[in-house]
Amino acid sequence: MNNVENILELSGITKIYPGVVALDNVSMNVKRGEVHGLIGENGAGKSTLIKTLAGAHKPNSGEIFYDNNTYEYFLPHQAMELKIACIYQELNQVPFMSVMENIFLGRELYTKSGLLDLKKMEAETKAVLNEFELNINPHKQLGLLGVGKRQMLEICKAAHANSKLLIMDEPTASLREKETKELFKIIDKLKKKGVTIIYISHRLEEVQYACDSLTVLRDGQVVVDGVRVNETSVDDMVSYMVGHDIKQKYPKKEFAIGEKVLEVKNLTSKGVFNDISFDVKKGELLGFAGLVGAGRTELMRAITGADPFDSGQIYIDGEKVTINTPKDSIEHGIAFLTEDRKGQGLILLQSVEFNSTLVCLNNFKKKGFLNLSSIASETKKLVKDLRIKVPHIYTLTGALSGGNQQKVVLAKWLITKAKIFIIDEPTRGIDVGAKIEVYNLINQLLDNGAAVIMVSSEMDECMGISDRIIIMHEGDKMGEILRKDFTQERIMYAASGIKIKN
Repeated sequence: MNNVENILELSGITKIYPGVVALDNVSMNVKRGEVHGLIGENGAGKSTLIKTLAGAHKPNSGEIFYDNNTYEYFLPHQAMELKIACIYQELNQVPFMSVMENIFLGRELYTKSGLLDLKKMEAETKAVLNEFELNINPHKQLGLLGVGKRQMLEICKAAHANSKLLIMDEPTASLREKETKELFKIIDKLKKKGVTIIYISHRLEEVQYACDSLTVLRDGQVVVDGVRVNETSVDDMVSYMVGHDIKQKYPKKEFAIGEKVLEVKNLTSKGVFNDISFDVKKGELLGFAGLVGAGRTELMRAITGADPFDSGQIYIDGEKVTINTPKDSIEHGIAFLTEDRKGQGLILLQSVEFNSTLVCLNNFKKKGFLNLSSIASETKKLVKDLRIKVPHIYTLTGALSGGNQQKVVLAKWLITKAKIFIIDEPTRGIDVGAKIEVYNLINQLLDNGAAVIMVSSEMDECMGISDRIIIMHEGDKMGEILRKDFTQERIMYAASGIKIKN
């Protein structure tokens, strides 16, 4: 303990919630000036650990050695004073304030007369933006910027505060490829300045590229600590995380494909998507691929009544239907699992039970009253069948890991007995083990005769579990490919705007 080469050492950190041991005797070491990867499945304890370092959680026991001093725990203001900064996946910013105001939020500069020193703050904001090659007006409203730029500005804020330890939680989850490359350049600059970074990501290729050393958590415990990344393969990382080798990343199964369930003809929303036609059959998984801005999510929202469209027709089981609202789509047997599970798919301040049965409460009515025992019984069955890791059905959904939240979204729609499942980015922000569980649940849907449409930005995922793939580019359908003809090159050409020739 207390090696001067380490900026951070944790010894025996334990955090217990009612019914759950989130961190179990965690010990780890982080060397000064390195990028240290922290990985693990959803629910492994990563979020609890970083919130402990940021002062948001107080551990039940253990010791923290940081920058040559020993602490039992940190308070939030203490973590800031010690130059520990955390950039969460959900950015902690004020969108209606300016770039400059956000960078100085809580650290405003004042003149001798007690007024805000706007001139000095503007100069320092420009300096830090220039240092990281960000061409942004300091006075621009933050909310008008894209997610990528806002992510970079959080790093600028940490750099301006002279942070010694910077914790990045899934920093590339919402970034495009170009923005990810820019982020890695910034990380390299920070590292050269002596900043230590803890880098948390489910994208193991990124961990391998960006990190020097690695700690792996599983079920709240440290599996390995301090292993050198250049001596560790992605397969090794996966094995550490799940406790066994994953032979098949995409457990695709073949099912008997039946009759058309859903048919879309010439659907158009002006300026969003144009003249889109396709169908999907029982037992079939139809993938939708494309780059950011292709219009895939907007198309699915229109089909399910979340957004209006200008022209076109929708047929279910051969009959033309009118879908103007999400309620209409539910009544026609369509389930829509949104890509934004936290913002639109779940009510995080409500229980697992509440979220699981929300869309079909009428099914539990008895003489005009809700049958609470039936609701509880059905929820317990769903929790068991989907293997949702939760102390009890009354646990707040916001307290669950990303993978378990995704299962609750699926539970909500399973209970409706839907026959068409539209799943938008089913594995975004969840770990390798949880992904495979989601794929297996999708296989169950197909085996039961459901039709599944999946929107995915991960080409490997789309190719791994789809029977057919439709590719879109800027609102247009570029063509479709059968499984036997899948190649990354064909999909990328189409996603870039080159129509597929059949």
